[in-house]
Amino acid sequence: MTEFFRKSEGTWYIQRSVHHFDSTEDESGESNITVRAIAPEDERAIAICKQQNVDPALATGGAAFSWKVNLDPRELDPDNAAVLVSVPNGEDLRSGRILRDVGYVEGIPVVGRYQFADDGLLTITTDYDNHQGQERAWFITDDFRVRVSTVRMMNGVNMMAYCSERRCVSRKMLERMIADRQQPIPVILP
Repeated sequence: MTEFFRKSEGTWYIQRSVHHFDSTEDESGESNITVRAIAPEDERAIAICKQQNVDPALATGGAAFSWKVNLDPRELDPDNAAVLVSVPNGEDLRSGRILRDVGYVEGIPVVGRYQFADDGLLTITTDYDNHQGQERAWFITDDFRVRVSTVRMMNGVNMMAYCSERRCVSRKMLERMIADRQQPIPVILP
């Protein structure tokens, strides 16, 4: 999980399609998410472990992330942020618990389960009081990933979402790309 967090660092442009089966509400759209890996010694990771009665020494790391509507010029809203902490199942680093300070489905602290498949597909399942959220994520390339999620209630699936996520190019990388394009192209004559 720590490797997944590190690979996810940066800002991502997200296009999402959301389908609610019990209403006409539409949350489809575009947004940006910023992810920063955090060490297990980070005070936020320790606080979440203590909140969930988990020994902080069992945590292997985590991620702090925040999101906002694409091209929104305002600063990030602290209410649109969460911190995840990974607690593997003993020696099996491919499965374990995910501790969240704010849940994806319900805005409460929650503990979910994660599992990596042989092909790298990550599945996170989280049980809430009245819902179950399941999210699957995988990298197509280092700079493009996909997430699919469902929210289930006792009477069946309530919501499904599909997100395609592209890593945003940093200003430094963009400046380097522009400079490279401004170099004269050598012409080779026969």
